[in-house]
Amino acid sequence: LRFDEKVRVVVFKSEVKGVFCAGADLKERAKMDDAEVAHFVKRLRNLMDEIAALPVPTIAAIDGYALGGGLELALACDLRVAASSAKMGLIETTRGLLPGAGGTQRLPRCVGIGLAKELIFTGRQIDGQQAFSMGLVNHTVPQNTEGDAAYQRAIVLAKEILPQAPFAVKMGKLAINRGMEVDIASGMAIEGMCYAQNIPTRDRQEGMAAFKEKRPPHFIGK
Repeated sequence: LRFDEKVRVVVFKSEVKGVFCAGADLKERAKMDDAEVAHFVKRLRNLMDEIAALPVPTIAAIDGYALGGGLELALACDLRVAASSAKMGLIETTRGLLPGAGGTQRLPRCVGIGLAKELIFTGRQIDGQQAFSMGLVNHTVPQNTEGDAAYQRAIVLAKEILPQAPFAVKMGKLAINRGMEVDIASGMAIEGMCYAQNIPTRDRQEGMAAFKEKRPPHFIGK
């Protein structure tokens, strides 16, 4: 996906009704020795980092349980949409573990340190409405009879992104992600570098021309 220029938005959804991602298989994990567990979790962390580093916007459609590594997968995405009945939680401490695939870092960046500590320390599960109220998800929707309400809302959200200039969106994502890790002065410099890369694009010229000609722009990602 990273190198496919035709990809504009990636939506993560489950094919299992009622479950987005239930996290690690603890029965499988119990058969591993300490070294195997460490290797497994490192690979999982690397996978989440790869998802987070995708250049295009990513949306997690949470239509059911997103627990442990399942919520870490959703946190690795840029945006999250949840059914109101969905259940989410970093439940690792209830199993003698702690989040190991980015949860301790991405959750506080999403909801703030205090809430993140409370959720991780207690291992509490919350529903979609609670997640929305604390800013963990961007949108919450009532579940439908098909069990894919969050996915349907994610598609609507993706379609809002699709008409926009692809390279500008990518640069916007890069500027936000990199800028969040540094002080604001350094962040401004990062924004400036990203903006400079966008200036010579054909899409920028098209955007200006479309505005002048009072017509919708036709962006090509170049």
